[in-house]
Amino acid sequence: MKEISVQELKQKIDNKEDFQLIDVRETFEYETSNLDGLNIPLGGILIETEKIATDKPVIVQCRSGKRSAAAIMQLEQMHGFDNLYNLKGGILAWQEAFDPNMPVY
Repeated sequence: MKEISVQELKQKIDNKEDFQLIDVRETFEYETSNLDGLNIPLGGILIETEKIATDKPVIVQCRSGKRSAAAIMQLEQMHGFDNLYNLKGGILAWQEAFDPNMPVY
């Protein structure tokens, strides 16, 4: 599984690179704090695949990196995606590296 660090993600954002960010946490978690990605909770990821880009890199994130890894495994195995990257450490790593005041649970 391909991974990306929060530092690499921030660089992509700062450089205005073309990629899609998908947050697979539950809606209430997303509403607490997010990185402006598209919210598709893990439980619905396989039925909402039409929302996931196939023509550019897609970074999948969650709280710690576990649910996003599960989402990527499902999408790669069931739908053949090959452009997915797991955000290592999830939003917790982002908070630690860049935004210590970000509310997380």
